[in-house]
Amino acid sequence: MEALKVFLAALFSAATLFIIAKLIGHKQVAQLEFFDYITGITIGSVAAEVATMLESPWWKPIVALVTFSAVTLVLSVVTRRFPKSRKYINGTPTIIMDNGKIYRNNMKKAKLELSEFLLLCRQEGYFNLDDIQTAIFEYNGQLSILPVSTKRPLNPEDMELDPKQEYIGTELIMDGRILDENLKRLGLDTIWLNKQLKLNGYCNAGEVFLGIYNSDSELVLYDGE
Repeated sequence: MEALKVFLAALFSAATLFIIAKLIGHKQVAQLEFFDYITGITIGSVAAEVATMLESPWWKPIVALVTFSAVTLVLSVVTRRFPKSRKYINGTPTIIMDNGKIYRNNMKKAKLELSEFLLLCRQEGYFNLDDIQTAIFEYNGQLSILPVSTKRPLNPEDMELDPKQEYIGTELIMDGRILDENLKRLGLDTIWLNKQLKLNGYCNAGEVFLGIYNSDSELVLYDGE
């Protein structure tokens, strides 16, 4: 009888966890942001407690489970509906190194030690800092590296004596919303952007899922499926 109770409790816990995972989506696995990581562990821990709790009221851990899931869903909706809130909730990428210069103040803001930075570089396959053009510490704790033009993997377009250095593109449209700060930083305005949209067959930015201004001074637009 006791074994049957454990089996039913575990089955109910698994079903509840499955529903919550479907509601939250793949964000927990794909990005593992700090808060997602913490809530993921907590939800799993509470779900395990539901599966083995035989004496205490069953509804208490269920309430906790639903509460943590609701907070995760609300924050997800907030960051999607209000892009400016992302830098407060998720954080922002930080440039650690660019054009041979290491930014110590940015490392302090990111709470990244020099030894940790070097470790992340080695994990990405860069044992010599001279091979790195730009290094960005992402808000999910990963390091993104743009190598210098002479150290990147060779491809047919690189069959030149003096390869042109690439630079990171700038997002101008995300989720159908214009990023005014990025637009202003590039010395552009909405009049120019709307003209580019019309040239590409779009009526407004709301029809574009992602728009990136690349190093060739071109606006590349992507539709959302």
